[in-house]
Amino acid sequence: MYEVTIYDGIGDKVGTVIHSPYPNDIKLSSGSIKNVLQGISNMSFSINLKNPSWGKIKPLKTLIKVRDVKRNKVIFNGRVLKPTQQMSSAGMFSISYECESIKAYLHDSHQRWGEYHNITVRDFLQVIIDNHNRQVESHKQFKLGNVTVTDSNDSLYRYLGYEDTYDTIKDKLLDRLGGYLIVREETDGNYIDYLESYGEVSNTPIRLRTNLKDMKREIDPLDVITRLIVLGETIESGDENNTEASQPRLTIASVNNGKDFLDDEEMIKEFGIIEGTIIYDDVTDPNTLLKRGQEFFANQKAAKVNYTLTPVDLNLLDESFDSYEVGNWYPIENPVFGIEGERLQVIEKNIDIINPTQMSLTVGEKYKTLTQYQVEANKKAKTVEQLQQTVSNQSQTIAALKTELTAVDNAVKEVQQTIAENDIPALEQAVADLQTAIANLQTAINNLPTYELATTSKDGLMSKADKAKLNMITVTKSVNLDTLKTKLDDLVRRVEALEGANNG
Repeated sequence: MYEVTIYDGIGDKVGTVIHSPYPNDIKLSSGSIKNVLQGISNMSFSINLKNPSWGKIKPLKTLIKVRDVKRNKVIFNGRVLKPTQQMSSAGMFSISYECESIKAYLHDSHQRWGEYHNITVRDFLQVIIDNHNRQVESHKQFKLGNVTVTDSNDSLYRYLGYEDTYDTIKDKLLDRLGGYLIVREETDGNYIDYLESYGEVSNTPIRLRTNLKDMKREIDPLDVITRLIVLGETIESGDENNTEASQPRLTIASVNNGKDFLDDEEMIKEFGIIEGTIIYDDVTDPNTLLKRGQEFFANQKAAKVNYTLTPVDLNLLDESFDSYEVGNWYPIENPVFGIEGERLQVIEKNIDIINPTQMSLTVGEKYKTLTQYQVEANKKAKTVEQLQQTVSNQSQTIAALKTELTAVDNAVKEVQQTIAENDIPALEQAVADLQTAIANLQTAINNLPTYELATTSKDGLMSKADKAKLNMITVTKSVNLDTLKTKLDDLVRRVEALEGANNG
């Protein structure tokens, strides 16, 4: 399904195929791709001596592309990084390589100092891209595409330092304004889009017991800040001889009772004091700075939730189902995890090049407020408590049933004894059948599972098939064990009267 091709630099337009999707053709020893929504996608693969790429791959120069043959699309485009050469105890040689996508070209340049006032997000990003393009080869350059992220005023106040370009974009834009940095490949070059939202909404579900093989949930509350130090513009020193690299900044102390920090009391009760700092270079007024800090706390989430799952890609069998793509939103249905049809975004996709059906997704990142975090925790605790009570009630019910069955069994034995002494075959057979039925009932009770009640459409204390049969038995004739015992006692009395009559 996947074809992997390497290129000896940007001038190689033909390339060398090092993995074919077709049987009995060139294969990698192993290969995997991690495509991510936020960050830089990567790939790893290994080859043996028989692969045509042996001895031809040059770190940072060799380019690599992976094409999905079935869907006719490139799913990875990047360059090869460091090799790791290995020899096994059996004398087998192999080389493993790490690769990174072309977005990593933004690490190959550094910015130059600059101060920018009243500049739009698009214009500021254009400055950064222009600085990058002046320093790198043509195939590493980018054109600025669509920009839909805006500041509250769409008027930034930013400094540029000497950090590498990718780190600059992350610090000055992504971490402060959010959004998605997307690399788009077109016939006339590579484009960078900076988008407020990204991805398509799909109706293809990932559903428990249908196409969901396994699932894991990770809740991360570690990035939470409960005490926030809010800082504004740099305060220039009046001392011309001051050479200190670190300069003081505007704080909220003058408008916050002498404190340069804000506390979120509810967060502190839940997580304790965790201090953090946020800097607003464009804020020159303490009251505005205080407001920004309060807005940060109002919008802060208490926990980040990720779900890692392994679905069955139904698109491989039926093209009416959508394939799973990074950035797209899919309805997830797993009631055990408390998700019922909620659409979540795929933020990471792991692909096995050798075994295309072996794929895993990370969906999220879903952020929870403190209230949502606490409500979910309380709901789980309540669910466990209810489950424990249900188990206790079921145990008591089963114990009572066993007691009743023991009494019935004793009564049957008495009848058997009486019948044996008086040699009444018909009654003996009837009671034997009754004893068999009771024994079967005893076995069924002993095998009862200890979870929720069954219905005719859902397994529970018994299978749904057994529940349907039990319903039919109830409809045909209801049986009360107490009444059954009374009838058996009456039968004993009648047998005793019969015995007396025969002796007379």
